Amino acid sequence: MRDSFVRLLPMIAILAAPVRGQSLMYRPANLGGTWVPEGGVVQFNFIHRFYVAPAIGAHKVTNFPTFTVAAGLGTGLALGLHYGSNSFVSTSPYRPNEAEVYARYRWGKPEGAEGLALALTPAYNSAAQSADGELGVDYTRGALTLSGAARGMTHPYRSTTARAGFAGGFVVRVSDYIAVSGDVGSLVGPTTRAAWSAAVDFVIPGSPHTFSLQVSNATTSTIEGNSQGFAKKLYGFEFTIPLHLSRFSPWFRKPAAPAAGVGGPVAASIEVHGFRFRADTITVAVGEAVRWTNADPLEHTITFDDGTDSGRLAQRASYVRRFDRAGTYTYHCTPHPYMKGVVVVR
Repeated sequence: MRDSFVRLLPMIAILAAPVRGQSLMYRPANLGGTWVPEGGVVQFNFIHRFYVAPAIGAHKVTNFPTFTVAAGLGTGLALGLHYGSNSFVSTSPYRPNEAEVYARYRWGKPEGAEGLALALTPAYNSAAQSADGELGVDYTRGALTLSGAARGMTHPYRSTTARAGFAGGFVVRVSDYIAVSGDVGSLVGPTTRAAWSAAVDFVIPGSPHTFSLQVSNATTSTIEGNSQGFAKKLYGFEFTIPLHLSRFSPWFRKPAAPAAGVGGPVAASIEVHGFRFRADTITVAVGEAVRWTNADPLEHTITFDDGTDSGRLAQRASYVRRFDRAGTYTYHCTPHPYMKGVVVVR
């Protein structure tokens, strides 16, 4: 158990999910949009922004970090927490620690699919002691996603007067791996400084992670933090880490017995290791079989486009399939869809 845990640690950084689920490729930096994690996924996001000011003998860096933890509870439903350790939401009295507990329910098209999606986000901000809420909308067409939000707060910034706010933004996906985004949001009122952001977003190839380089004047990534701008321009980044809980099942149970497929003379063996099929394309004759063996400490599947599936293979488990007809058979790993292979039968 302990050895498996040690071997698994470096793998966590390269767990994979469909590109469709990359949150930063479909939402601007200061808008939660309609994004929710998939069911069974715990999402961890880290936003770090800062500015540099002159100081005696050096330069002083002032940091504004925000941590997000959210859990997908099923189709379109999430519970989450935003926590910022250098907030200006409450200045009288000054409370630098801001926590926002929220839920979000999404209707409409899934993230990445063309069409319209809506989301309702009720929240409570502990620093402001305010019940807040947001109605978000996203519209995706091709490489463009447009986002909008209407916000309400009962005690914004610890005031006694309820206020409303609005925000809008866009994301343009330059490729499958790069996007640019921008947004602006503000409380309703002529004296409010608007919050804004601009960002360049990246998908880290072969991983479920996205990374964003940002410039903004919003200090925390909460409904209130994104509704009023700070006096200084902040620079920083955001990093997203989705954790699929089902992939940690080997921690808690023994590996399954080797999976049995349709038998036959095994003409080729493919090792699944390092989150890839070591032979991406292989050729066999009609009537011959191929064996796959999982050498990774996490579960993989051998899922063919024709519907044949090995089921989840634990470490050291194998799957064998015989091919009775000529053709080209493409397959992938369901938990890690970027893992792909081809069997050519002649």
